[in-house]
Amino acid sequence: MAYVILGLLLIRPQSLYDLVKSFEAGVSLFYSASTGSIKRALDGLLDRGRIEVASTEGGRGRKVYRVTDAGRDELEAWLTAEPTGDVETAALSRLYFLGLLPAERRRAVLERLVDRVEAGLADLERLGEQVADLDVPADQRDLARYQLATLEYGLGSYRYASSFFRGLLDEH
Repeated sequence: MAYVILGLLLIRPQSLYDLVKSFEAGVSLFYSASTGSIKRALDGLLDRGRIEVASTEGGRGRKVYRVTDAGRDELEAWLTAEPTGDVETAALSRLYFLGLLPAERRRAVLERLVDRVEAGLADLERLGEQVADLDVPADQRDLARYQLATLEYGLGSYRYASSFFRGLLDEH
């Protein structure tokens, strides 16, 4: 979440309230967060010197945060690093902020995303080959049918993601 917040703050300085609205307006497509979790992440970024208070507004002292040079460097390192964790979240969160990188560095990120998606697809294809040969007892066939449908959904999702990210890569 910290990287998503850094990306949002690089787009423009924002308050906690603004960040919550930014999550609701677009980031929630790939990353959900509560106000409390955003606040905790902000506090951590502030403690580590990745962000700073740009201004305090209004009678209630609403803090507006901005990214420091250290925060910018950390975000750039994350964007260009090997994506880990959940494939969809790792890919979409990087894609969402890809325009913050200089144009000449974007292709390498897209290549890493394609590699990550295609590795996940290969894993699911191997799993599909393994389960295709299983002898399912009669009393488990209904259950197995829907479990296989889940696998088919995953395969379709990964195939689409591979095609989608390869299309973006072809543009670069």
